[in-house]
Amino acid sequence: MTKSAELRQKDVAGLEAEVKDLQKAHFGLRMQKATQQLNNTASLRVTRRDIARAKTILAQKRAATKGGSATAGGSHSAANKE
Repeated sequence: MTKSAELRQKDVAGLEAEVKDLQKAHFGLRMQKATQQLNNTASLRVTRRDIARAKTILAQKRAATKGGSATAGGSHSAANKE
């Protein structure tokens, strides 16, 4: 299980690599389940939630870097109303 604090310390490239690794692990677990070799089916849920957690933090980091300079100048909606 991956903790959120550990994921937040990684940069965007590290998070992308983490998501890719988790997706590979999840695929392997799905194949084990399909061939009835998987004993602990709860690991599928844990891995799926870890992927979602990593993707959420990745999206937050991308939004922070992308929107950080745009929101510093003020609200765009007020400029559009004038």
